[in-house]
Amino acid sequence: MPPVISVESLSKSYRLGVIGSGTFTNDLKVWVARMRGKPNPLLKIGQEDHGNRVGEEIWALKDVTFQVEQGEVLGIIGRNGAGKSTLLKILSRVTAPTSGSVKVKGRIASLLEVGTGFHPELTGRENIYLNGAILGMTKAEVKHRFDEIVEFAEIAKFIDTPVKRYSSGMYVRLAFAVAAHLESEILLVDEVLAVGDAEFQKKCLGKMGDVASKEGRTVLFVSHNMGAVQQLCQKSILISEGRVLLAGDSDKVIKRYLSAENNDISNPIINTEFHKIRSGIGGAKIVKIEIRNQDNQLSSIIGIAERINVLMQVEFLHDFSGIVIGIEIWNQKGIHLLNLRSDSQSKFFGPVKHNEIVDFFISIPGLPFYPGEYIIEPWLCEKKGKRLDHLHNAVTISLQSRHNLKAEDFFQPGKGILLIDCDWAIR
Repeated sequence: MPPVISVESLSKSYRLGVIGSGTFTNDLKVWVARMRGKPNPLLKIGQEDHGNRVGEEIWALKDVTFQVEQGEVLGIIGRNGAGKSTLLKILSRVTAPTSGSVKVKGRIASLLEVGTGFHPELTGRENIYLNGAILGMTKAEVKHRFDEIVEFAEIAKFIDTPVKRYSSGMYVRLAFAVAAHLESEILLVDEVLAVGDAEFQKKCLGKMGDVASKEGRTVLFVSHNMGAVQQLCQKSILISEGRVLLAGDSDKVIKRYLSAENNDISNPIINTEFHKIRSGIGGAKIVKIEIRNQDNQLSSIIGIAERINVLMQVEFLHDFSGIVIGIEIWNQKGIHLLNLRSDSQSKFFGPVKHNEIVDFFISIPGLPFYPGEYIIEPWLCEKKGKRLDHLHNAVTISLQSRHNLKAEDFFQPGKGILLIDCDWAIR
Protein backbone atom coordinates (compact mmCIF):
# COMPACT_ATOMS: atom_id res chain seq x y z
CA MET A 1 0.00 0.00 0.00
CA PRO A 2 1.46 3.42 -0.97
CA PRO A 3 2.13 5.90 1.87
CA VAL A 4 -0.52 8.46 2.82
CA ILE A 5 2.10 11.24 2.96
CA SER A 6 5.27 11.24 0.87
CA VAL A 7 7.74 14.11 1.21
CA GLU A 8 10.71 14.19 -1.18
CA SER A 9 13.66 16.62 -0.97
CA LEU A 10 11.41 19.35 0.44
CA SER A 11 12.97 22.81 0.90
CA LYS A 12 11.57 26.20 1.83
CA SER A 13 13.49 29.50 1.85
CA TYR A 14 12.53 33.01 2.91
CA ARG A 15 14.21 36.27 1.92
CA LEU A 16 15.10 38.33 4.97
CA GLY A 17 13.83 41.88 5.14
CA VAL A 18 11.98 41.76 1.80
CA ILE A 19 8.51 43.09 2.53
CA GLY A 20 5.93 44.02 -0.08
CA SER A 21 4.23 47.40 0.08
CA GLY A 22 0.82 45.95 -0.62
CA THR A 23 0.37 47.27 -4.18
CA PHE A 24 2.11 46.49 -7.44
CA THR A 25 2.60 50.18 -8.26
CA ASN A 26 4.47 50.92 -5.03
CA ASP A 27 6.53 47.73 -5.32
CA LEU A 28 7.55 48.84 -8.83
CA LYS A 29 8.57 52.29 -7.53
CA VAL A 30 10.75 50.68 -4.85
CA TRP A 31 12.33 48.31 -7.39
CA VAL A 32 13.13 51.12 -9.85
CA ALA A 33 14.67 53.24 -7.07
CA ARG A 34 16.80 50.29 -5.93
CA MET A 35 18.01 49.62 -9.49
CA ARG A 36 19.05 53.27 -9.76
CA GLY A 37 20.86 53.15 -6.43
CA LYS A 38 18.44 55.54 -4.74
CA PRO A 39 16.69 55.19 -1.35
CA ASN A 40 13.24 53.73 -0.93
CA PRO A 41 10.80 56.51 -1.97
CA LEU A 42 8.08 55.15 0.33
CA LEU A 43 10.09 55.58 3.54
CA LYS A 44 9.13 58.28 5.99
CA ILE A 45 11.71 60.86 7.07
CA GLY A 46 14.19 59.29 9.48
CA GLN A 47 12.94 55.76 8.86
CA GLU A 48 15.57 53.11 8.15
CA ASP A 49 15.37 50.83 5.12
CA HIS A 50 15.23 47.29 6.51
CA GLY A 51 14.09 45.83 3.21
CA ASN A 52 17.30 46.41 1.26
CA ARG A 53 18.92 43.06 2.02
CA VAL A 54 19.58 41.75 -1.46
CA GLY A 55 20.52 38.06 -1.54
CA GLU A 56 19.94 37.35 2.17
CA GLU A 57 17.77 34.30 2.72
CA ILE A 58 17.10 31.68 5.34
CA TRP A 59 16.26 28.04 4.69
CA ALA A 60 13.41 27.04 7.01
CA LEU A 61 13.54 23.52 5.51
CA LYS A 62 16.33 21.87 3.52
CA ASP A 63 16.09 18.51 1.70
CA VAL A 64 13.49 16.99 4.03
CA THR A 65 12.41 13.47 3.03
CA PHE A 66 10.10 11.06 4.87
CA GLN A 67 6.97 8.94 4.43
CA VAL A 68 3.96 8.29 6.65
CA GLU A 69 1.79 5.20 6.39
CA GLN A 70 -1.96 5.06 6.92
CA GLY A 71 -2.98 4.84 10.58
CA GLU A 72 0.46 5.95 11.77
CA VAL A 73 1.04 8.60 14.45
CA LEU A 74 4.27 10.42 13.63
CA GLY A 75 5.91 12.74 16.16
CA ILE A 76 7.82 15.76 14.89
CA ILE A 77 10.22 17.25 17.42
CA GLY A 78 12.96 19.88 17.48
CA ARG A 79 13.90 23.23 18.95
CA ASN A 80 11.94 26.43 18.32
CA GLY A 81 12.77 27.66 14.83
CA ALA A 82 13.81 24.21 13.59
CA GLY A 83 11.17 24.21 10.82
CA LYS A 84 8.42 22.04 12.33
CA SER A 85 5.55 24.49 11.84
CA THR A 86 6.77 25.40 8.34
CA LEU A 87 6.59 21.72 7.42
CA LEU A 88 2.98 21.44 8.63
CA LYS A 89 2.03 24.64 6.78
CA ILE A 90 3.36 23.18 3.53
CA LEU A 91 1.49 19.92 4.14
CA SER A 92 -1.68 21.96 4.82
CA ARG A 93 -1.10 23.99 1.62
CA VAL A 94 -0.95 27.22 3.60
CA THR A 95 2.37 27.99 1.93
CA ALA A 96 4.19 26.54 -1.07
CA PRO A 97 7.62 24.88 -0.98
CA THR A 98 10.63 26.42 -2.73
CA SER A 99 11.63 23.03 -4.10
CA GLY A 100 10.81 19.37 -3.64
CA SER A 101 7.49 17.57 -3.70
CA VAL A 102 4.72 16.61 -1.32
CA LYS A 103 2.18 13.91 -2.13
CA VAL A 104 -0.84 13.61 0.16
CA LYS A 105 -3.58 11.02 -0.16
CA GLY A 106 -6.79 12.18 1.51
CA ARG A 107 -8.31 15.24 3.17
CA ILE A 108 -6.33 17.10 5.80
CA ALA A 109 -7.66 18.65 9.01
CA SER A 110 -5.02 20.91 10.54
CA LEU A 111 -4.73 22.54 13.93
CA LEU A 112 -1.71 24.81 13.52
CA GLU A 113 -2.54 27.64 15.92
CA VAL A 114 -5.34 28.79 18.19
CA GLY A 115 -8.42 29.64 16.14
CA THR A 116 -7.15 28.29 12.81
CA GLY A 117 -9.99 28.41 10.28
CA PHE A 118 -12.45 30.09 12.66
CA HIS A 119 -14.30 33.27 11.79
CA PRO A 120 -14.40 35.41 14.95
CA GLU A 121 -17.81 36.92 14.21
CA LEU A 122 -19.50 33.53 13.77
CA THR A 123 -20.76 31.40 16.64
CA GLY A 124 -19.23 28.09 17.66
CA ARG A 125 -22.12 26.29 15.93
CA GLU A 126 -21.60 28.20 12.69
CA ASN A 127 -17.85 27.64 12.75
CA ILE A 128 -18.34 23.89 13.08
CA TYR A 129 -20.37 23.87 9.87
CA LEU A 130 -17.90 26.26 8.21
CA ASN A 131 -14.95 23.97 8.97
CA GLY A 132 -16.90 20.99 7.68
CA ALA A 133 -17.59 22.82 4.42
CA ILE A 134 -13.89 23.71 4.08
CA LEU A 135 -13.07 19.98 4.40
CA GLY A 136 -15.59 19.21 1.65
CA MET A 137 -18.25 17.66 3.88
CA THR A 138 -21.98 18.05 3.38
CA LYS A 139 -24.22 19.70 5.95
CA ALA A 140 -25.76 16.32 6.76
CA GLU A 141 -22.33 14.80 7.47
CA VAL A 142 -21.43 17.63 9.83
CA LYS A 143 -24.82 17.41 11.55
CA HIS A 144 -24.24 13.69 12.15
CA ARG A 145 -21.07 14.51 14.11
CA PHE A 146 -22.22 17.77 15.68
CA ASP A 147 -23.31 16.43 19.08
CA GLU A 148 -20.04 14.46 19.49
CA ILE A 149 -18.01 17.59 18.76
CA VAL A 150 -19.88 19.73 21.28
CA GLU A 151 -19.73 17.04 23.95
CA PHE A 152 -15.99 16.54 23.48
CA ALA A 153 -15.26 20.30 23.56
CA GLU A 154 -17.39 20.72 26.73
CA ILE A 155 -18.67 24.15 25.61
CA ALA A 156 -22.36 23.39 25.01
CA LYS A 157 -23.33 26.44 27.08
CA PHE A 158 -21.42 28.75 24.72
CA ILE A 159 -22.01 27.04 21.39
CA ASP A 160 -24.19 29.92 20.12
CA THR A 161 -21.78 32.63 21.31
CA PRO A 162 -19.46 34.32 18.76
CA VAL A 163 -16.03 32.70 19.07
CA LYS A 164 -14.36 36.12 19.37
CA ARG A 165 -15.57 36.03 22.98
CA TYR A 166 -14.00 32.62 23.66
CA SER A 167 -10.90 32.28 25.79
CA SER A 168 -7.83 30.69 24.18
CA GLY A 169 -8.63 27.46 26.04
CA MET A 170 -12.19 27.39 24.66
CA TYR A 171 -10.82 28.08 21.18
CA VAL A 172 -8.52 25.07 21.44
CA ARG A 173 -11.23 22.82 22.83
CA LEU A 174 -13.57 23.55 19.94
CA ALA A 175 -10.86 23.62 17.26
CA PHE A 176 -9.44 20.25 18.30
CA ALA A 177 -12.90 18.70 18.63
CA VAL A 178 -13.78 19.84 15.09
CA ALA A 179 -10.48 18.65 13.60
CA ALA A 180 -10.61 15.25 15.33
CA HIS A 181 -14.25 14.40 14.67
CA LEU A 182 -14.82 15.54 11.11
CA GLU A 183 -14.18 13.06 8.30
CA SER A 184 -10.59 13.82 7.34
CA GLU A 185 -8.04 11.11 6.59
CA ILE A 186 -5.09 13.09 7.99
CA LEU A 187 -4.87 15.16 11.19
CA LEU A 188 -2.06 17.69 11.69
CA VAL A 189 -1.63 19.00 15.24
CA ASP A 190 0.91 21.67 16.20
CA GLU A 191 1.83 22.78 19.75
CA VAL A 192 -1.63 24.34 20.34
CA LEU A 193 -2.61 21.71 22.92
CA ALA A 194 -0.21 23.40 25.33
CA VAL A 195 -2.87 26.11 25.74
CA GLY A 196 -5.40 23.67 27.19
CA ASP A 197 -5.52 22.43 30.77
CA ALA A 198 -3.86 19.15 31.80
CA GLU A 199 -7.12 17.18 31.83
CA PHE A 200 -8.06 18.31 28.33
CA GLN A 201 -4.56 17.55 27.01
CA LYS A 202 -4.90 14.01 28.33
CA LYS A 203 -8.30 13.75 26.68
CA CYS A 204 -6.87 14.96 23.36
CA LEU A 205 -3.98 12.50 23.47
CA GLY A 206 -6.44 9.68 24.04
CA LYS A 207 -8.57 10.85 21.14
CA MET A 208 -5.58 11.05 18.78
CA GLY A 209 -4.64 7.51 19.75
CA ASP A 210 -8.20 6.35 18.97
CA VAL A 211 -8.21 8.27 15.68
CA ALA A 212 -5.18 6.29 14.53
CA SER A 213 -5.77 2.85 16.03
CA LYS A 214 -9.56 2.53 15.73
CA GLU A 215 -10.39 4.77 12.76
CA GLY A 216 -7.25 4.15 10.72
CA ARG A 217 -6.51 7.84 10.24
CA THR A 218 -3.03 9.36 10.11
CA VAL A 219 -1.78 11.88 12.68
CA LEU A 220 1.26 14.19 12.57
CA PHE A 221 1.93 15.52 16.05
CA VAL A 222 4.29 18.43 16.80
CA SER A 223 5.07 18.94 20.49
CA HIS A 224 7.76 19.93 22.98
CA ASN A 225 6.19 17.55 25.51
CA MET A 226 8.42 14.50 25.13
CA GLY A 227 6.25 12.47 27.47
CA ALA A 228 3.25 12.98 25.17
CA VAL A 229 5.29 12.15 22.06
CA GLN A 230 6.67 9.00 23.67
CA GLN A 231 3.17 7.93 24.78
CA LEU A 232 1.41 8.62 21.48
CA CYS A 233 3.97 8.11 18.70
CA GLN A 234 5.80 4.90 17.86
CA LYS A 235 7.90 6.75 15.27
CA SER A 236 9.26 10.30 15.26
CA ILE A 237 11.52 12.58 13.26
CA LEU A 238 13.96 15.10 14.72
CA ILE A 239 14.35 18.37 12.79
CA SER A 240 17.24 20.76 13.39
CA GLU A 241 17.91 23.91 11.37
CA GLY A 242 15.52 22.73 8.67
CA ARG A 243 17.04 19.27 8.21
CA VAL A 244 16.00 15.82 9.42
CA LEU A 245 18.70 14.71 11.88
CA LEU A 246 17.14 11.40 12.83
CA ALA A 247 14.01 9.38 12.01
CA GLY A 248 12.81 6.14 13.54
CA ASP A 249 11.76 4.75 16.92
CA SER A 250 10.45 7.55 19.18
CA ASP A 251 12.52 6.52 22.23
CA LYS A 252 15.72 6.72 20.19
CA VAL A 253 14.79 10.04 18.57
CA ILE A 254 13.75 11.63 21.87
CA LYS A 255 16.98 10.55 23.52
CA ARG A 256 18.96 12.19 20.70
CA TYR A 257 16.90 15.39 21.00
CA LEU A 258 17.45 15.67 24.73
CA SER A 259 21.20 15.16 24.35
CA ALA A 260 22.60 18.58 23.42
CA GLU A 261 25.84 18.75 21.43
CA ASN A 262 27.77 20.02 24.42
CA ASN A 263 26.02 17.62 26.79
CA ASP A 264 28.75 14.98 27.10
CA ILE A 265 28.10 12.54 29.90
CA SER A 266 31.83 11.87 30.24
CA ASN A 267 32.50 15.54 31.01
CA PRO A 268 31.52 16.74 34.53
CA ILE A 269 32.74 20.29 33.77
CA ILE A 270 30.68 22.33 31.33
CA ASN A 271 31.81 25.69 29.98
CA THR A 272 28.58 27.39 28.95
CA GLU A 273 30.00 30.20 26.80
CA PHE A 274 28.65 28.67 23.59
CA HIS A 275 25.61 26.95 25.07
CA LYS A 276 22.74 27.70 22.67
CA ILE A 277 19.78 26.35 24.61
CA ARG A 278 19.21 28.97 27.27
CA SER A 279 16.41 31.31 28.27
CA GLY A 280 15.85 34.20 30.66
CA ILE A 281 15.61 37.97 30.65
CA GLY A 282 19.38 38.47 31.09
CA GLY A 283 21.33 40.49 33.62
CA ALA A 284 23.30 37.42 34.72
CA LYS A 285 24.93 34.52 32.90
CA ILE A 286 25.81 31.02 34.08
CA VAL A 287 29.34 30.53 32.76
CA LYS A 288 30.40 27.18 34.25
CA ILE A 289 28.93 24.06 35.85
CA GLU A 290 30.77 21.32 37.74
CA ILE A 291 29.38 17.99 38.95
CA ARG A 292 31.10 16.21 41.85
CA ASN A 293 30.26 12.96 43.63
CA GLN A 294 29.92 12.43 47.39
CA ASP A 295 33.72 12.22 47.71
CA ASN A 296 33.91 15.68 46.07
CA GLN A 297 35.60 14.22 42.97
CA LEU A 298 34.71 15.49 39.51
CA SER A 299 32.37 12.88 38.05
CA SER A 300 29.08 12.71 36.19
CA ILE A 301 28.57 9.07 37.27
CA ILE A 302 26.74 9.10 40.59
CA GLY A 303 25.51 6.33 42.85
CA ILE A 304 21.76 6.13 43.43
CA ALA A 305 20.78 8.06 46.58
CA GLU A 306 24.35 9.33 46.99
CA ARG A 307 25.14 13.00 47.51
CA ILE A 308 25.67 15.18 44.42
CA ASN A 309 27.60 18.44 44.62
CA VAL A 310 27.01 21.07 41.93
CA LEU A 311 29.04 24.22 41.30
CA MET A 312 27.27 26.96 39.37
CA GLN A 313 29.50 29.88 38.42
CA VAL A 314 27.62 33.06 37.52
CA GLU A 315 28.77 36.33 35.97
CA PHE A 316 26.52 39.26 36.93
CA LEU A 317 25.94 41.99 34.36
CA HIS A 318 23.89 44.21 36.71
CA ASP A 319 23.53 44.87 40.43
CA PHE A 320 20.98 42.73 42.29
CA SER A 321 19.85 42.99 45.89
CA GLY A 322 18.78 39.34 46.12
CA ILE A 323 19.25 36.17 44.07
CA VAL A 324 17.50 32.78 44.06
CA ILE A 325 19.24 29.77 42.51
CA GLY A 326 17.80 26.44 41.52
CA ILE A 327 18.16 23.17 39.62
CA GLU A 328 15.62 21.34 37.47
CA ILE A 329 16.01 17.61 36.89
CA TRP A 330 14.50 15.79 33.89
CA ASN A 331 14.62 12.22 32.66
CA GLN A 332 15.40 11.14 29.09
CA LYS A 333 11.69 10.99 28.21
CA GLY A 334 11.25 14.68 28.89
CA ILE A 335 9.43 14.24 32.20
CA HIS A 336 10.09 17.05 34.67
CA LEU A 337 11.02 15.26 37.90
CA LEU A 338 12.26 17.95 40.29
CA ASN A 339 12.67 21.70 40.64
CA LEU A 340 14.99 22.38 43.57
CA ARG A 341 15.10 26.07 44.56
CA SER A 342 16.87 27.93 47.35
CA ASP A 343 13.92 30.14 48.30
CA SER A 344 11.86 27.05 49.23
CA GLN A 345 14.23 26.86 52.21
CA SER A 346 14.29 30.64 52.75
CA LYS A 347 17.77 30.84 51.25
CA PHE A 348 18.56 34.02 49.29
CA PHE A 349 21.92 35.33 48.09
CA GLY A 350 23.18 38.87 47.61
CA PRO A 351 23.60 41.66 47.16
CA VAL A 352 25.77 41.15 44.07
CA LYS A 353 27.50 43.77 41.94
CA HIS A 354 27.94 44.44 38.24
CA ASN A 355 30.84 42.40 36.73
CA GLU A 356 31.06 40.24 39.87
CA ILE A 357 31.63 36.49 39.34
CA VAL A 358 30.15 34.28 42.06
CA ASP A 359 30.48 30.52 42.68
CA PHE A 360 27.25 28.99 44.03
CA PHE A 361 27.36 25.50 45.56
CA ILE A 362 24.35 23.17 45.72
CA SER A 363 24.62 19.93 47.64
CA ILE A 364 21.84 17.42 46.94
CA PRO A 365 21.51 14.59 49.52
CA GLY A 366 20.77 12.07 46.78
CA LEU A 367 18.43 11.28 43.87
CA PRO A 368 16.28 8.22 44.59
CA PHE A 369 15.71 7.36 40.91
CA TYR A 370 16.15 4.14 38.98
CA PRO A 371 19.44 3.69 37.07
CA GLY A 372 19.75 5.71 33.89
CA GLU A 373 20.65 9.09 32.50
CA TYR A 374 19.15 12.29 33.90
CA ILE A 375 19.46 15.92 32.82
CA ILE A 376 20.39 18.76 35.17
CA GLU A 377 19.31 22.30 34.26
CA PRO A 378 20.65 25.12 36.52
CA TRP A 379 18.87 28.46 36.72
CA LEU A 380 18.79 31.67 38.75
CA CYS A 381 16.38 34.53 39.17
CA GLU A 382 16.10 37.83 40.96
CA LYS A 383 14.38 37.66 44.35
CA LYS A 384 10.61 37.66 43.61
CA GLY A 385 11.42 38.27 39.94
CA LYS A 386 11.73 36.49 36.60
CA ARG A 387 14.47 34.02 35.68
CA LEU A 388 17.67 35.73 34.61
CA ASP A 389 19.30 32.68 33.03
CA HIS A 390 18.27 29.05 32.56
CA LEU A 391 20.45 26.46 30.83
CA HIS A 392 18.32 23.81 29.13
CA ASN A 393 19.79 20.31 28.61
CA ALA A 394 22.88 21.53 30.42
CA VAL A 395 24.49 18.45 32.01
CA THR A 396 23.70 14.75 31.81
CA ILE A 397 24.49 12.54 34.80
CA SER A 398 24.34 8.76 35.00
CA LEU A 399 22.83 7.20 38.10
CA GLN A 400 24.15 3.73 38.87
CA SER A 401 23.46 1.14 41.54
CA ARG A 402 25.76 1.12 44.55
CA HIS A 403 25.85 -0.94 47.75
CA ASN A 404 22.39 -2.34 48.60
CA LEU A 405 20.52 -0.58 45.78
CA LYS A 406 21.16 -2.84 42.78
CA ALA A 407 18.42 -2.32 40.24
CA GLU A 408 19.95 -2.69 36.76
CA ASP A 409 19.01 -6.38 36.45
CA PHE A 410 15.45 -5.86 37.63
CA PHE A 411 14.45 -2.44 36.32
CA GLN A 412 11.54 -2.45 33.85
CA PRO A 413 11.05 0.74 31.78
CA GLY A 414 7.70 2.37 32.40
CA LYS A 415 7.24 0.61 35.74
CA GLY A 416 8.12 3.57 37.93
CA ILE A 417 10.70 6.29 38.49
CA LEU A 418 11.65 6.26 42.18
CA LEU A 419 13.92 3.71 43.85
CA ILE A 420 13.74 3.87 47.64
CA ASP A 421 16.14 2.21 50.07
CA CYS A 422 13.78 0.17 52.30
CA ASP A 423 14.13 -2.39 55.09
CA TRP A 424 12.76 -5.84 54.15
CA ALA A 425 12.02 -8.59 56.69
CA ILE A 426 9.84 -11.56 57.50
CA ARG A 427 8.13 -12.10 60.84
